[in-house]
Amino acid sequence: MENLASILDYPFLFGLAIGLVFVVIFWIRLVIKVRILRAEIKKLREHLHTKFEIESADNERRKKQFEQIKQERDNLRNMIQVLNQKPSKQEMRQTQVYQKAIESMFEKSPGFAPAWQITLKEAEEEMRNAEKGILPFFKRITGSSPASYAASSTEKKSSTPSNRNLELEDPANL
Repeated sequence: MENLASILDYPFLFGLAIGLVFVVIFWIRLVIKVRILRAEIKKLREHLHTKFEIESADNERRKKQFEQIKQERDNLRNMIQVLNQKPSKQEMRQTQVYQKAIESMFEKSPGFAPAWQITLKEAEEEMRNAEKGILPFFKRITGSSPASYAASSTEKKSSTPSNRNLELEDPANL
């Protein structure tokens, strides 16, 4: 204690002792605060890691849902195309009416059948050519269809007017 009393006799050493006591107190507070901050940082890191895991799982779920919706959209688009290609009941009825009218014309008009068969074969050939891509090719090159090109070339070859076009007279003009 004498040493302690001798320190108190010197004002410099007294100030130094008080300063060292304050430094030790502040150092202890600093160590405690650093431990608290480290624990808080660890807690925040764990929270951030958990949050990233949750968001990652949610993003994966959203990606799967997006792909599923995309697939459903494509399926619906295909279904719409298929449904647009199917004939409606009204179109089917109209086709049946036309078929009955053609059958009736075959029975009633003897000259109708050969002209109809020729016209039908030409139309089928033109549709086949259109499906193959030949018809659009000829239209681009010549500006007309191959059937009209072939008809114009046969007209040039034949010199008799009876082979050109078959014209029907309108009964209203008689």
